[in-house]
Amino acid sequence: MTGEAEGSERLADFGFQTVPEAEKAHRVQGVFSSVARRYDLMNDVMSLGIHRLWKDALIDWLAPWPGMRLLDVAGGTGDVAFRFLRRGGGSAVICDMTPGMLAEGRRRAEAQKLGGRLDWVCGDAMALPFPDRSFDACTIAFGIRNVTRIEDALAEAFRVLRFGGRFLCLEFSRVPDDMLRRLYDRYSFQVIPRMGALIAGDRDSYQYLVESIRRFPDQETLAGMIAAAGFGRVSWRNLSMGVVAIHSGWKL
Repeated sequence: MTGEAEGSERLADFGFQTVPEAEKAHRVQGVFSSVARRYDLMNDVMSLGIHRLWKDALIDWLAPWPGMRLLDVAGGTGDVAFRFLRRGGGSAVICDMTPGMLAEGRRRAEAQKLGGRLDWVCGDAMALPFPDRSFDACTIAFGIRNVTRIEDALAEAFRVLRFGGRFLCLEFSRVPDDMLRRLYDRYSFQVIPRMGALIAGDRDSYQYLVESIRRFPDQETLAGMIAAAGFGRVSWRNLSMGVVAIHSGWKL
């Protein structure tokens, strides 16, 4: 979400704060630079390992085929790309704006002997450094809510996809049940920042990540934004009672 302040300065959400739009990317990069080495461990702890099932569901819906070329945006540590390759995909490019996340991903790829069909690119989701119609599929998992202008990132995903290509977004979403949402909020705000302090040594970054989830559009609103970017056959699936959702769109 963005707005304008006096003097027409564009503003952006950074968690529950409002900051000049030009500062958000730098702040987000600082968050992920700080947590890169413990990012995957924290995902396991925060979600009790369920994030692995969510990413498996993303790949299930994508249904990779030999020769498919994937762009995984904001995929620095490689979780989605690794799954894609293991499920029969052809090759993957991981694009992330945080060098520390890419370095951690490369380290993991080498340990798992997956480096041969992977490329690593430091780049911005709002200005992808790839030619038009370069990829068969584009994914972004738990990254689009950190983008300064979501509309620009969606337009870029559309641009780099070939005709018939598919966009999939896995992201935290809006829990529809009021009681469950209150319980989830209590866990998110009271427990996750404390975990961040104990495990990653960084409470503030995880406080931001929790707040960013609450500021993110709900399922229907995000679907409308994907359609407005030009995608057709837009749909979504809730996982874990709406804690997260996968959105799908096709470049037709």
